[in-house]
Amino acid sequence: MAVAYDGAIQDLIDAFARLPGIGPKGAQRIAFYILGADESQAQELADAVMTAKAKVRFCEICGNVCEVSPCPICQDPRRDRSIICVVEEPKDVMSIERTREYRGLYHVLGGAINPMADVAPSDLRIPGLLERLKSDEVKEVIMALDPNIEGEATTTYLSRLLGPLDLKLTRLASGLPVGSDLEYADEITLGRALTGRSEV
Repeated sequence: MAVAYDGAIQDLIDAFARLPGIGPKGAQRIAFYILGADESQAQELADAVMTAKAKVRFCEICGNVCEVSPCPICQDPRRDRSIICVVEEPKDVMSIERTREYRGLYHVLGGAINPMADVAPSDLRIPGLLERLKSDEVKEVIMALDPNIEGEATTTYLSRLLGPLDLKLTRLASGLPVGSDLEYADEITLGRALTGRSEV
């Protein structure tokens, strides 16, 4: 039988282990780091968590995280209101923003269709997207969902749903990452790279 820590330390490890992407060993490392930190560092972390829970909300328009709704992106008059980029999570907004290549608006679905995890289209922020598309301003919808089974299913579903509307539907190009070798590329990635090839 495996030996577990007693009381508060095990509770702390268990709490960190429930976070996405953190396994038992990572949770244990974080817990022991917190225990070794001075009181002010631990308090700073606790305060940051509680402040974020109290202040951060989701934008009433796009679903991005913000402290004031509508979020700064939706409020920015310099953004191109004719394009909406559909993403799964707020973290995806920041990934695209870091490129400094996109100046349109966003719509955060809050996930992707995943029958295995009981996530249906009705669980996503699709009605809000449809409401936004009633505006004559929107001319293009970019599907920027993760290139996995769930992202593909959601892209297909949205493409069929939005197909009858008078909109340009596009998706992010996919292909080979810079610095990779052809021999290590899977067939799907290589196939998409060939399909989406461009002139040089």
